[in-house]
Amino acid sequence: MKIRIGILGYGNLGRGIECAVRQNDDMELAAVFTRREPSSVKILTEGVNVYSVNDVEKHKDEIDVMILCGGSATDLPKQTPEFVKYFNVIDSFDTHANIPKHFDSVDAAAKASGNVGIISVGWDPGMFSLNRLYANAILSDGKDYTFWGKGVSQGHSDAIRRIDGVKDARQYTVPVEESLAAVRNGENPDLTTRQKHTRECYVVVEDGADKDRIANEIKTMPNYFADYDTTVYFISEEELKANHSGIPHGGSVIRTGKTGWNGENTHVIEYSLKLDSNPEFTSSVLIAYARAAYRMKKEGQSGCKTVFDVAPAYLCRQSGEELRKHLL
Repeated sequence: MKIRIGILGYGNLGRGIECAVRQNDDMELAAVFTRREPSSVKILTEGVNVYSVNDVEKHKDEIDVMILCGGSATDLPKQTPEFVKYFNVIDSFDTHANIPKHFDSVDAAAKASGNVGIISVGWDPGMFSLNRLYANAILSDGKDYTFWGKGVSQGHSDAIRRIDGVKDARQYTVPVEESLAAVRNGENPDLTTRQKHTRECYVVVEDGADKDRIANEIKTMPNYFADYDTTVYFISEEELKANHSGIPHGGSVIRTGKTGWNGENTHVIEYSLKLDSNPEFTSSVLIAYARAAYRMKKEGQSGCKTVFDVAPAYLCRQSGEELRKHLL
């Protein structure tokens, strides 16, 4: 019997989930739910219905795991504790500072319903979190570094688009190569925010807009650009579509540490990603954890979980015997 997957929200992430389901032969897409008019949403999978999010409870017996594809700012804090009442759920909540509060909210609802909710699944938080944990456990005397990019930051791009006179924009987060090299060399540098990343902005403006004002607003924007060396490029709409229409991303988690009686030996652990499509890769991680949620529920588990609580074998289609034979 295949694991029946539901998708709530059909944007970039929801479309990625649909593609990932197709690549996993132990799963099938059961339904898509949207806040839009369902008839206006055209999906790729033939024979699967699109429903209003208002009708989600009617389908609770048709779905094994619901994957929530909303945003972390306003959607997931409400949706995850609500929908775990009816389904096993997976979300990609990525506001790091608010994860403990989100966990408590989802945990209470999941335990009350007897379902499993796995939160903050993706690559950061998610795969990067796991690699930070493994590296800390192994190199107890060490230091952590996380570098993001080069890649498109969707949140920072949106922040630029909110500036008066801006028609469209893409923002790339770029690691500072000298700092990255120093970390990889085991030099354990103390790095400021500005020393770790730069930001490159490609901006299309409205006719007659004041480019100097826009550039200044970008570079001085608190919480987004003020703490970074930021370069602003004004380009045409055609150039933006031709050269900056994708959503690539990636980065590295690095821990350097010492071993030996006097710390005489240096070690570097690094996990890196280079992604053509941020949402499609994130979707692939979400699908693996959907499989885990399904298996954990079958075993009688309930409550909120993070990637730290899920044994690696739960993520894979293969049996324990196959994993020991081919991957161990």
